[in-house]
Amino acid sequence: MAETMRDIMNPGATTHDPRFPQAPADWSPADAEQQASSEGLTLSDDIWEVVRALQTFFAKDEQPNTRALHDALDEHFHDRGGLKHLYELLPGGPVAQGCRLAGLKPPAGAVDASFGSVK
Repeated sequence: MAETMRDIMNPGATTHDPRFPQAPADWSPADAEQQASSEGLTLSDDIWEVVRALQTFFAKDEQPNTRALHDALDEHFHDRGGLKHLYELLPGGPVAQGCRLAGLKPPAGAVDASFGSVK
């Protein structure tokens, strides 16, 4: 995946990757790739779709709650198995692990250290 694109007229400026229009300003797909590698994940098309979906949700609501994100992701991926499918892709949790890949701070309650990963 291409890293952040440079503006030809202003080489010091960076612009978002057009595939991720709602990405945080300091995030690039290379950041997601590095995070995925450190977590032992391979970024599939579905995981990239989760990243884009989470970035879009956060762009609309800077502090979405975990339940709302779970419900929205479940609905978005319903035809592929919903949350069950997402937990197979992101065993650290589609919201918590997805947020880390998307360069976002997971909402309160998304990470619970008292539970193991779901498979």
